[in-house]
Amino acid sequence: MSMAQNQDIAGRLREVAQLLEDQGANRFRVRAYRAAAETIERLTAPAAEIAQQRGTDGLQSLPGIGVSLARSIHTLVVTGRLPMLDRLRGHMNPISLLTSIPGIGPALAHRLHDDLQIETLEQLEMAAHDGRLTEIEGIGPKKLQGIIDSLTARLGRVRQSAGRMVGHPTAEPPVEELLDVDREYRESAQAGSLQKIAPHRFNPEKEAWLPILHRQRGARHYTALFSNSALAHRLKKTQDWVILYYDDDHGERQCTVITSHQTPFIGKRIVRGREEDCADYYRSRDAMTPEATSPSS
Repeated sequence: MSMAQNQDIAGRLREVAQLLEDQGANRFRVRAYRAAAETIERLTAPAAEIAQQRGTDGLQSLPGIGVSLARSIHTLVVTGRLPMLDRLRGHMNPISLLTSIPGIGPALAHRLHDDLQIETLEQLEMAAHDGRLTEIEGIGPKKLQGIIDSLTARLGRVRQSAGRMVGHPTAEPPVEELLDVDREYRESAQAGSLQKIAPHRFNPEKEAWLPILHRQRGARHYTALFSNSALAHRLKKTQDWVILYYDDDHGERQCTVITSHQTPFIGKRIVRGREEDCADYYRSRDAMTPEATSPSS
């Protein structure tokens, strides 16, 4: 493991910082990525060696590197990719990433991406353990086990990730927060006040058309983008479906917010997969309207 890899890691962290700054992200987050780059450059041992021997705990013990950054660096060391950097560049290609796992061909990769919104190996790992993969046609018990085995070898932390999902059932943000970030993103995009990036996929002219929003809500960092998936283009939902990426101490996750065309949410924004929470939110909100709280005449 060469020390030159430290320079490569530091360079990618600096690029993340610069893109975050250009796209209007929280200045403290920008500063954290630059500080992490300096820490990695000053190491007297390869960061890859620390990551492989001591995992994210070892990386987190380094000056100025918290949970989120340690996880990002670990992912970069293990997989050679930094999903956040790809996203900020507009170069996300989840189909290519998913097909790098033995047993997942292009057709299955498209189903995983379009039906389950899986874009990273960590999300695939989680779906393999929470039962969602078994809902996809073409994934039987044998193929599922093969995918799990491949992820175990590739990521080396399946049980840790599955335990994190089980151990933090309340870690999901409230739908009120998700819908508010979605609202701010769509309003800012419509006003033309957001930086735009040129997505790599479905963009032959390399046009910078995709608005991107970065926001901090409590301990969570949000990145919001309109969906650029094949399904969104096919259904003409690229100005409706919003992908929210959020990162906190429990890891980076994502959700999709859409305008519903089904009862009881017709015309309302909902978080896909959290319909019950959305129903509770709208019932509570409607109960607080002036019409609902004013005395009857």
